Amino acid sequence: MKDIQSLTRNEAADELARLAKSLGSANKTYYQDDRPDISDVEYDQLKRRNTAIETKFPDLKRKDSPSDQVGAAPTSGFQKITHSVSMLSLGNAFTDEDVVEFDRSIRKYLGKSKTDQLPFTAEPKIDGLSLSLRYEQGQLIHAATRGDGTTGENVTANARTIKDIPVTIKNAPKVLEVRGEVYMSHADFAALNSTQEKQGGKTFANPRNAAAGSLRQLDATITEKRPLRFFAYAWGSLSAPLAETQSGAIKKLSDFGFQINELTALCQSPDQMIAHYRKIRRPIEAL
Repeated sequence: MKDIQSLTRNEAADELARLAKSLGSANKTYYQDDRPDISDVEYDQLKRRNTAIETKFPDLKRKDSPSDQVGAAPTSGFQKITHSVSMLSLGNAFTDEDVVEFDRSIRKYLGKSKTDQLPFTAEPKIDGLSLSLRYEQGQLIHAATRGDGTTGENVTANARTIKDIPVTIKNAPKVLEVRGEVYMSHADFAALNSTQEKQGGKTFANPRNAAAGSLRQLDATITEKRPLRFFAYAWGSLSAPLAETQSGAIKKLSDFGFQINELTALCQSPDQMIAHYRKIRRPIEAL
């Protein structure tokens, strides 16, 4: 692969076209079909190369640039729900310096100096399917997948079968959109694949695919039989603030009856965030 700094404009334009096609296909197989055809590492490498080329040749950025895409369009099998607040994707940090730069950029944006206290909430990213739950007057009105970030799939009937998702919430704001991740534990994933294999059914490549495929069933009775879980970690539309801080809001979601990740921690510096990441990573690498 040619070094980006030595690319000509024509070469850069051609490669951006190829990357748009490759990443668009990868988004479809990952988000719509629940059967990714490239690894997360390969995907990230392609996405970083696309961004680097666009940085060097900003006028060549395409209208269908992967840099501007979130997820993939909803499939035709489900009704559509337009998110009142867009569901965006997370940024990536690949090195310790990326974490330091993140802290630096946030401080610059907020007008804070290096000596100002700026705590961060650090928590694991659960590899599942993003879900938005809308409650009105404490009642679950609908559940939608992220889709392309603007429009998602209506999976309300399926979400109601997941035991971690309350149908009714007491003392909630009039409007509350809870966002989180539908996932499957490694143990439940192994048990599901074993059962599927014995019954001659489809086996899944990994827990994320199993969770996404189970939630996005047109028949909710199939979803109900799958061992799906849900972690809450964010919110969309609100008629009243949950708390003054991210950690306070997460605590409030727990008070409402949602499962939150017990490995969430409040960190006071980039060094603490990096240390927490390494603490979380050790048991994961042992799986």
